[in-house]
Amino acid sequence: MRNIKMVIEYDGSNFKGFQKLKDNQNTIQGKLEAVLSQMTGEDIEIIGSGRTDMGVHAYGQVVNFKTNCDYSLSKIQKYLYEYLPQSIGIKDIEEVDDRFHSRYNAKRKVYLYKIDNNKYPSPFNRKYTCHVAKKLDIDSMREASKVFIGKHDFTSFCSSRSKKKSHIREIYSIAINETDGIIEIYVEGDGFLYNMVRIIVGTLIDAGHHKITAKEVKNILELKDRSKSPETAPAKGLFLYRVKY
Repeated sequence: MRNIKMVIEYDGSNFKGFQKLKDNQNTIQGKLEAVLSQMTGEDIEIIGSGRTDMGVHAYGQVVNFKTNCDYSLSKIQKYLYEYLPQSIGIKDIEEVDDRFHSRYNAKRKVYLYKIDNNKYPSPFNRKYTCHVAKKLDIDSMREASKVFIGKHDFTSFCSSRSKKKSHIREIYSIAINETDGIIEIYVEGDGFLYNMVRIIVGTLIDAGHHKITAKEVKNILELKDRSKSPETAPAKGLFLYRVKY
């Protein structure tokens, strides 16, 4: 039995998220499993490093699957490119140790959120950025972002629908860069709760508009109450950027 690891990228605009659904096969996992099962004649189960929600994209999602198929890695990759939707790509493929598990072995994840902060949005960015017409104060955003660094209970910054028993996560870094009106926010942590990155970004947008201060963000974090934190930023600006092992 072979264990195949792949790094994939996808445009999540027209999918119902990464995870396979019982009543809808229009998911990243569903498409991958269908094509691989067709190729191998086996019931292939894809294991992902984590879920991405409907409309969220990925530059570096990691998956693995087990198979008895003796196709070469290059032939598997070629087959996938031929039969998968063009919105899903295979960046890298390799055979790994049987014990490798894309989710359980992941140590850190990096998410990227893109904001188009120009007065008028570019038609070429509309599917992959959140447009914010009013100018954002990057320094204020950076100051507020410092509150999230470290190990905290992020109950105030995850969806009330989160089913995780523990809401304690560690954020290692948040970098905010701006070029020609496009703001990129990189968030690296040991794991993320449901909607956590998007709620953090929504908070940073409010900080950039001087609607909330770093001190107020700290108070909200300590309250452990989702109703006290700002709105969730749209899914289309979010990318799973990299998974570290």
